[in-house]
Amino acid sequence: MLPKEHRLSTPSDFSRTIRGGRRASSRTVVVHLRHTQAEPGEARCGGPRFGLIVSKAVGNAVVRHRTSRRLRHVCGALAQELGDDCDIVIRALPRAGDASWNELERDVRKTLRKLRGSNRE
Repeated sequence: MLPKEHRLSTPSDFSRTIRGGRRASSRTVVVHLRHTQAEPGEARCGGPRFGLIVSKAVGNAVVRHRTSRRLRHVCGALAQELGDDCDIVIRALPRAGDASWNELERDVRKTLRKLRGSNRE
């Protein structure tokens, strides 16, 4: 499980990231990345925050939970590498249900590279 400081917790956090961020996709996932600024009076520390969306299109409950566990593990590894100033929502596509952990990690990293590269000026 991801520590609380690495999780998006409210529906408004998810919608703000999806609507206000940049998006890239791969075969198994769609990744939304939004760079954040700390609001006055809000302390942001502890690293990036992640949110997962794994719908019934991915598979039955067993497949969805397995996919969620794999994606959480990928997020845990990425939390050490990314800066504090970003929120990330990962939406699993139907092919994610059949993907291995290595495939999911590769696809998430590839889409994040696309997004981070397009933000650099």
